[in-house]
Amino acid sequence: MAKPNVNIDIANHAILQPIEKVAQEKLGIDREALELYGKYKAKIPLSFLQGLKDRPEGKLILVTAMTPTTAGEGKTTTSVGLTDGLAKIGKKVMLALREPSLGPCFSMKGGACGGGYAQVVPMSDINLHFTGDFHAITSAHNLLAAMVDNHLYWGHEPLLDSRRITWRRTMDMNDRSLRNIVTGLGAVTNGFAREGGFDITAASEVMAILCLATDLPDLERRLGNITVGRTAQKDYVFAKDINAQGAMTALLKDALNPNLVQTLEHNPAFVHGGPFGNIAHGCNSVLATKAALKLADFVVTEAGFGADLGAEKFLNIKCRRAGIAPDCAVVVATVKALKLHGGASSKELGNENLQALKDGLPNLVRHLDNLKKFGVPVVVAINQFTSDTQAELNRVHEICAAQGVKLALANHWAKGGDGAIDLAELVVKTIESEPAKFHTLYPDEMSLAEKVRTVAREMYGAEDADIPQAVMKQFEELEQAGYGHYPVCMAKTQYSFSTDPLKKGAPTGFTIPVREIRLSLGAEFIVVLSGDIMTMPGLPKFPAAEAFGINSDGNIVGLF
Repeated sequence: MAKPNVNIDIANHAILQPIEKVAQEKLGIDREALELYGKYKAKIPLSFLQGLKDRPEGKLILVTAMTPTTAGEGKTTTSVGLTDGLAKIGKKVMLALREPSLGPCFSMKGGACGGGYAQVVPMSDINLHFTGDFHAITSAHNLLAAMVDNHLYWGHEPLLDSRRITWRRTMDMNDRSLRNIVTGLGAVTNGFAREGGFDITAASEVMAILCLATDLPDLERRLGNITVGRTAQKDYVFAKDINAQGAMTALLKDALNPNLVQTLEHNPAFVHGGPFGNIAHGCNSVLATKAALKLADFVVTEAGFGADLGAEKFLNIKCRRAGIAPDCAVVVATVKALKLHGGASSKELGNENLQALKDGLPNLVRHLDNLKKFGVPVVVAINQFTSDTQAELNRVHEICAAQGVKLALANHWAKGGDGAIDLAELVVKTIESEPAKFHTLYPDEMSLAEKVRTVAREMYGAEDADIPQAVMKQFEELEQAGYGHYPVCMAKTQYSFSTDPLKKGAPTGFTIPVREIRLSLGAEFIVVLSGDIMTMPGLPKFPAAEAFGINSDGNIVGLF
C-alpha cells in the first residue's frame, strides 16, 4: 500500500502557472520560442539560445554540501529555496539543476526535485519520464553498443578484438544483476560470446557528452570520439570508425535542448542532464547553465554529493571546458550530518548531542578550505530540520563564528523563499564584497597520475593515491596518444573523504586506491575508479518502489 508523503502531497496540490507565462514574465521568452511538452514543461531550442550570445552574463552561485548522510543534506532543496529567496529580495534569478534518475527514485534516496515548499514542479513528471531525455540518452548509448557488436559480427575494418571491447550498455535503473554479463550466447547468428555489463544511464559517457556539448556539431564530434574498444594491435577504435555518431546525434537532437519548468513560487528553472557526482561529473548541462547566465542576473546551480566530489568536478571539469566560473559557493550543512561526522550513531541523529555536533565540524571546515583553493568565496547554509533543537542551532552558530565561517540558517523546506531570505542576502553581500578569483586545482599540462594525486591530497586529505602499475601504463599510453591534457573524473564513495564509507569526519593517514580507469575521450576526461565504487548501483532490501501507487484522484503517491 502506498504511504503518504508530505513532499509529493505539497506538489500535487500546488497551483502551477502555464510555463509560457513563466517564460514570458520572468525571462522575456515569447510563446513562439518554446517547444511545449504539455502546459507546464517546455524545451528551449538551440536556435533561440544562440541569439543570447551577445547578452551580458549574470552571477553564478554553486550549491554544494558537506559529506552527506545516506538521506542527503538537501542541496536541491536549498538550491530551490535560495532561488526563491533571491526572488523575494527583488533579484532576477534562475535555477539550473540536473534531471533526476529513475534509479534513486525507486531505490532509497527518492526524487531530486527538492522538498517541502522548495520544489521544482511538476514534481512527478520531472522525477519520472519528464521530456524523455534519459530515455534518449539510454537509446543512443545502446544503439552504439548494438553497432559495436554488429561491426564485430561482420568483421568490418577496423577489426575489433572481442577481448578488448570496452563499450558497455546502460539502463536508468538500479540492477546489480546486470553489472557483469555475457552476451552472444547461443547460435552462431547471435554473434560472438563475450563479457560485458551495464552501467546506470547517469554514469554513461553519452550523458556526460550531452551535458558538456555546446551545440549539435560539437555533440556529434564528441560522440564520434567515443572509444569502443581496441584492435588486436591495441589501436583505439572510435564510434566514428563504425559510423555511429550521426544516428546517435539524431536520437539526441531534441534531448540537447534545455528543459524549462518552475519552482513552487513560479520562478524559472532549467532542469537538464543528470550525471551522478560520485561516479560521473555530477553537473547539469553547459547549455542550460550558460543560457541561464544570459537570461538572469543571478543563477543558482548545484553539483552532486559533497564538495569533494560534485564541486571538484564542476570546478575542474565543467568550468575548465565551458569557460565559466562561480561567483560564490554555498556549502549545505545539517545538524544531523555534523553529528554523524562527530561520532553519533546514524540511528540517533534525531537526538540532541552537542558534543558530536562540535566534533563533526572538521568535516565541514575541510570542505570550506578545499573550495577556497579554487579562489571562490564560500558561505554555509544550515538546512534546518524539525528535529534540530534550539541548543544545537545556537551551538552551530557559535562554533562557526569562532572559525570565521559565514553562515545563514535556512528554513525553506517549511517556508519556501521566505525561509531563505537570510541566505539570499548573505550570498548577495558576499558576491558584492568578495570578488572571486577562480582558478582550477591543476593545470592541463600536469600528468594524469599527478592530477589524481593532487585531487587525492588537496580534496580528500589523503597522503597519496595508490596507482597500480597497469594503470600507470595506461596513463602513459594516453599521454603518448595526446590525451594527457584531459582532466580526471574521480569515482569514489560519497560518504567519506576516503574510499571507506565508514571513515567519517575529516580522516587523515589514508591513501586512495585506484582500481581502474575508463576512457571518456568523447566527454574529454578520464574516469578514475577508486575503492569499491560501483557504476551500476543495486536496490536496498526494501526499495522505495514498494511504496509507489496511484490514488483515487489519479495522482502518483509514494514518491519522495
